[in-house]
Amino acid sequence: MHNSTVIRLVSGRLAWYAPGASDAPRWLDDSDARDSLYAAMAEQRMSPCFAAPGADVRLLRLSLSSEEKKHIGKSLPFMLEERVVEDIDQLHFASVALDKLDLGVAVCSIDDMQAWQSRLADFPGVRLWLPEPLLLPWRNGEWCIVLEGDDAIVRFDQCGGFTVEHALLPAMLAGLLVDQAEPGAVIFYGRDQAADTALLPEQLQAKIQWRRGNLYSALLLGEAPQPALNLLQGAFAVRLPVARWWREWRAVAAVFALAFGLQLVATYTDYRKLERENLALRGAVESSYRKANPRGNAPEPEKQLQRQLAAMRGSGQNSGFVHLVEQVGAVIAGNSGTTIDAINYNFSDRGGEMRLNIVAADFEAVERVRAGINKAGLEAIMESSSAQGDKVRARLRVGDKS
Repeated sequence: MHNSTVIRLVSGRLAWYAPGASDAPRWLDDSDARDSLYAAMAEQRMSPCFAAPGADVRLLRLSLSSEEKKHIGKSLPFMLEERVVEDIDQLHFASVALDKLDLGVAVCSIDDMQAWQSRLADFPGVRLWLPEPLLLPWRNGEWCIVLEGDDAIVRFDQCGGFTVEHALLPAMLAGLLVDQAEPGAVIFYGRDQAADTALLPEQLQAKIQWRRGNLYSALLLGEAPQPALNLLQGAFAVRLPVARWWREWRAVAAVFALAFGLQLVATYTDYRKLERENLALRGAVESSYRKANPRGNAPEPEKQLQRQLAAMRGSGQNSGFVHLVEQVGAVIAGNSGTTIDAINYNFSDRGGEMRLNIVAADFEAVERVRAGINKAGLEAIMESSSAQGDKVRARLRVGDKS
């Protein structure tokens, strides 16, 4: 923890330890110390950490099965119900995976969590709450003990430790030796080597490595525990400050919502206006189409009229009204005494077809006209013929050869 700011409760007062500053805490009820901490947090030079009092937090190690791990989020309080005295509804549980099936657990009362939360209300940037014993330096096979005021802080495992009064330390260490393997070394921070050594069970006294110092001295050698057993979980998990953001941005949001609503109204108004104009134009187009072609359906009058006009204009191919009239007219002109009485032209996507009534001198003249039209590359079919005085009237259907 040598590169982190640590905030902790000392004799009921909030204090903070700045990394590399001094071995004395700075009290946060002092305005200068508060301003200094605010400035450091604003510059993001430090990652603040709250050291939850070890006397109020119980640390446990829990081994799980694969099936238990799947539902650990909901079942953890019930799994530990027999290992705690208080009602589990009054307790807060936090956990961290230490191994595939090993879990580090911290248990404290909900009232304590709320009290600490109230104390730290002026410091919203503190998002890491660690049990105090886990801040001590630790290596596998070692125990670390720090005498701080009237308390002794002990860490004996990756996720194991406690805080007790001096007088209870010998009994707690003796009990710990029953449940834990004997350490290879005991790192002890204190003020009086002889008195401090006397606090250890006899079998540990030969393994003590005594150092003059206090909690701050130990913090200088410690590292942030990985993985970190952060108490801010569950109901106390850090959440986005939505309420504060809403207070700051609600005026902007209201203006944006108003502008967006007005834009929707304007867009809908334009849509309705354009829809009415489109219906009027469609009616006008169909009305114009009916003037040219009063019969039949008109689902697409523009396209239909364009196709009909194209057919009337003709093209470079052997189709179209003009081309048919040109070819038929040349044949009629080559037969003296034969005239065209009426022409009817039908058009479609597949081409045009013309029906014409001709008046000729005799039936042989009619047959010559039909043969001439066929010779011109068209197909002429006689539909009817009749005598009309000294002349003959015939009706021919002329179109492209199929």
